[in-house]
Amino acid sequence: MPVSSQEPEKSVESLVLHATDNRVALITLNRPESLNAITPDQRERIIHLLGDASADPDVRAVVLTGTGRGFCAGADLRGGATGERVPGDVARTIRLGAQRLVAAVLDCEKPVIAAVNGTAAGLGVHLALACDLVLAAESARFIEVFVRRGLVPDGGGAHLLPRLVGPHRAKELMFFGDALSAPEAERLGLVNRVVPDEELAKTAREWAERLAAGPTRALALTKQLVNASLDTDRRTAFAAEAAAQEINMTTWDAQEGLRAFMERRSPEFRGR
Repeated sequence: MPVSSQEPEKSVESLVLHATDNRVALITLNRPESLNAITPDQRERIIHLLGDASADPDVRAVVLTGTGRGFCAGADLRGGATGERVPGDVARTIRLGAQRLVAAVLDCEKPVIAAVNGTAAGLGVHLALACDLVLAAESARFIEVFVRRGLVPDGGGAHLLPRLVGPHRAKELMFFGDALSAPEAERLGLVNRVVPDEELAKTAREWAERLAAGPTRALALTKQLVNASLDTDRRTAFAAEAAAQEINMTTWDAQEGLRAFMERRSPEFRGR
């Protein structure tokens, strides 16, 4: 009997690993043989897990990372639809696919840390940049690969990148598609910190646990304010800030923070 050369089909749960420990949800892309290029099934699982993290009061921070040499090589195009396309197919696929994934990170009500363990290319770059904090291993690389394929950036890239590095730098990265090393990405402000490869997981865990011990609702509101401020005028931003503080003052953590200040002790936040 001939032996199939195809790789045995794996469950999506094995391709996107998930574990929660000490109030931190760890989401790990696990297709190292393809540098963690994302399939539609993986995308839907990540979106689902981020939604669960938002709703679960026992989850107070999220880490997103990958296995092997790649953080994420972008969308896996090998399983794309075949046959004749009609106008609107591509735009619909992007709206319901890559853009939904990036939006799920931006809209997650818990702080999300990207631990970039290797190559981040195309959608993988935008997935990392959508996170609230970005840690990169020294071996990590960031590549706006679209131009190499004759394509336009998608997955929110043209929205995210100029807001982080300015329009001229964004155009340079997107026009040429050159690989950006982790230290260069840190210098441009795309990465919060570069660490030795062997320290990436430990540093991500330490950062996540610090966030998980913080005032979770205040962090969620702060995330919303900062993200929205990039698209609003001063008057609107100031009004949103005041409204957020009004809402936040109803939380247990805000009251605890003020009590701890008056009593000259460290606060013990509950995430509520």
